[in-house]
Formats: sequence, structure tokens, C-alpha cells
Amino acid sequence: MANQLDLEEQEQLDELKHFWSKYGNLISGVLIVVMLCLAGWNGYNYWQRSQAAQAAAMFDEMGKSVAGGDVAKAERTFNDMKDRYARASYTQQAGLALAKMASDAGKPEVAKAALQWVADKSADEGYAAIAQLRLASILLDAKQYPEALRALDAAKGDAFSSLVADRRGDVLLLQGQRDAAKAAYLTAFKAFDERSEYRRLVRVKLNALGVEPEAPKVAVPNAASGAN
Repeated sequence: MANQLDLEEQEQLDELKHFWSKYGNLISGVLIVVMLCLAGWNGYNYWQRSQAAQAAAMFDEMGKSVAGGDVAKAERTFNDMKDRYARASYTQQAGLALAKMASDAGKPEVAKAALQWVADKSADEGYAAIAQLRLASILLDAKQYPEALRALDAAKGDAFSSLVADRRGDVLLLQGQRDAAKAAYLTAFKAFDERSEYRRLVRVKLNALGVEPEAPKVAVPNAASGAN
């Protein structure tokens, strides 16, 4: 009996040796690739976390410059963030913050450059759309109407369609295109939520152009009330 077990074990061992000699290199290669992929994935995640943490620290530093009204220092910090952490969301936020600060400080060129970078480089559709909308406002103030319309054309995302239409109406109206402006405002009015303050503002704009976007509802008496 013992000899029989020894023979079976030997056969199994021989089969295992044969299998390993045939597929051992392939299995080892696959395991190495899997381990390298896992190591690479873990390393990439660590790198991303590290980049985000460093970008957050610089964004905090920039916040201090914004609070202190130092546009030049805020711009330098943003430029450093662009060079080091261009893909970090903190860098997109820094660009929007710098643009607001520079615009308020009467430095539209600095604001336009920051907004254009965010619009061109941001992978987040929301940040890019916000940048295009703000850029259009600056261009509108500078009476650069064709450029403002191009910025609005580039703003993507259904969440911003109402704001884009409203701003488009402003540009068209200043260009003397009243009918086109009315159409843009009507599009914005329909897109805004009924409770939105923006919707009320668009209604005022339409009323100024002689348009009432919603006809007043007239109560129609039912048959029962008529009978009484």
C-alpha cells in the first residue's frame, strides 16, 4: 500500500514538474507584470495624493495673498502652480480666484490671462465654463463683443446654458441686435428655475424690451360656478 502511495505521489510530482517546465516561465512572467502594475498603480495614487497636498498648500498661500490684496504675489503663486501642478483642481480654483482679484483691482489683462488658461487647460467642464463666462464679462466691459461671443460659444455644459444665454443677450443688445437679444433672453428665462433670482432679472430685461415672457393666467369659471 505504501509503495502504491509512493508511486501515485511520484506521478503527481512528475506531472507537476512537467506542467511547470512547460508553463512556469509564462506564469512567472504574468505574476511579475501583475505585481509591477499594482506597484505602478499604488505609486501613481501616492504621486497624485502628494501632488494634491502640495497644490493645496500653495493654494492656501495664494489665499493669503488674495486676502492681503497682493495681486503680483498671487500671480506669481498661480504661475508656480501652473508649472508644477497644472492638472490639480486647486490650480483651476487658483486661476479663478486670481482673475476675480485682478479684475477688481483694475487689471483686466491679468484676469483674462488667468481665465483663458483655466478655460484651455481645465479637465473639469464646470471650471472651464465658469472661466469662459467670466472672460466674456471682462470682454463685454471692454466692448470686445465678437471676442465675448466666442468665449460664450466655448462655454460647455447644460448646467451653465441659462447663464450663457443671458450673457449672450447682454452682448447682442449692446451690439444693437434687439431681436437676437430677445431670443437669447427668452432662452435664458425658460432655462432658469422658476424660483431663481436670475430668472426675475431676465424678466426685467425682457420687459425693458417690450416682451412679457409669460402671459398672465386668467381663471376660467367652471360649469358649477357658472350655474350658481
